Amino acid sequence: MSKKKQDLIEHAEQLFYNHGFHAVGLKRIIKEANVALMTLYNHFDSKEALILDVLKKRGEQYFSLLKSSVENSKSSPILSLAEAHIDFIRKHNKNGCMFLRAKEEFSFDEDHEIFQYVNEHKRSLLAFFEEIGFNHSEALQLVLLFEGATALSETLTMDEVEMTFMHSIKSMKLQMRVE
Repeated sequence: MSKKKQDLIEHAEQLFYNHGFHAVGLKRIIKEANVALMTLYNHFDSKEALILDVLKKRGEQYFSLLKSSVENSKSSPILSLAEAHIDFIRKHNKNGCMFLRAKEEFSFDEDHEIFQYVNEHKRSLLAFFEEIGFNHSEALQLVLLFEGATALSETLTMDEVEMTFMHSIKSMKLQMRVE
């Protein structure tokens, strides 16, 4: 990826996340990224294409972190996943889930590519948990806990969210051993 394209994606990600997808115009993005309008259009056909790339980058970062946490787990993969998720929230999600924010802003058209991509991203978390060995019910419970932690991080303190999330994960881990 070219440096200018990377700059556009990084600046757009911050602007979209902090101010909203519809509230941020292309002029502001190119100004922040210090590139020409033609540079933006050389890399992206539209603002929606840029938004999709921003979401894809965020999703790749998140799943890369989860996969790495499982591969490097010295204890329980479920605890490693939970710790990785909390770390991601602390670093990237002070305003809640970027994907759900995108879905809200594009909810006027359920066939819109961005709306569809967000749904796909959310389903991919469930599939990821199943791929690493959790049955469907366990994977769904994990998704609910992970998504709930992300949502509550907007309104509660991160310390409270982390404490309750980790307690729930440990309780789930114990239940899985018993069954």
